[in-house]
Amino acid sequence: MAIDRTRATLAVAILLMGVPAAIAAPPTVAPEVERDVVVPEGVSFSPAPADEEGAVDRFASYTMALAKRDFAAAYAMLRLSFQASNPRLEWEMNQRKRPTLWADGQIRILRLSWYLDPAGQPPGLYAAFDFRGDRKDGTMDCGYVAVHRAKPGDPFTVVRIDTSEVPPELMEDGVPKADVLRQLPCYLGKGIATAF
Repeated sequence: MAIDRTRATLAVAILLMGVPAAIAAPPTVAPEVERDVVVPEGVSFSPAPADEEGAVDRFASYTMALAKRDFAAAYAMLRLSFQASNPRLEWEMNQRKRPTLWADGQIRILRLSWYLDPAGQPPGLYAAFDFRGDRKDGTMDCGYVAVHRAKPGDPFTVVRIDTSEVPPELMEDGVPKADVLRQLPCYLGKGIATAF
């Protein structure tokens, strides 16, 4: 009884400090976020809420692991073929040699694209999260994280990450300068002219 009361008091104290004590469910992508579904010709498919929950949970877990510098946990979320082409020691050293990572910023998902059994890839369901991240020092990150699930009920794994970094001196009023914007290989929204 005393332990339960202590836990309850601690949970209330944490909530009052503005830090959530626990997350009951993974975050969902806001309704206004762009969504695309790409399927083979003649196939009808619409992702179920459980599909989105699983994909978003993997994206969020991977991002949080990197932000916490829990490289072992982040690496464990990579698909085995991704791990095979990126040995753990080399992958981790590449992460550690950077003082800050794209996962350090406030990340906003701009678009969620679904791909069912894409040509040339292992079969299954893929979700690609195009995002923009803004760090406290004014650096902007953008790119995408793609996750894959071979069959329903399997966990999603991270299969590809592609990010670009725009340092503060190349930003103007929270937006990359025009000449930089045109070179960015990122999706930043409809009507925004990038090299994507």
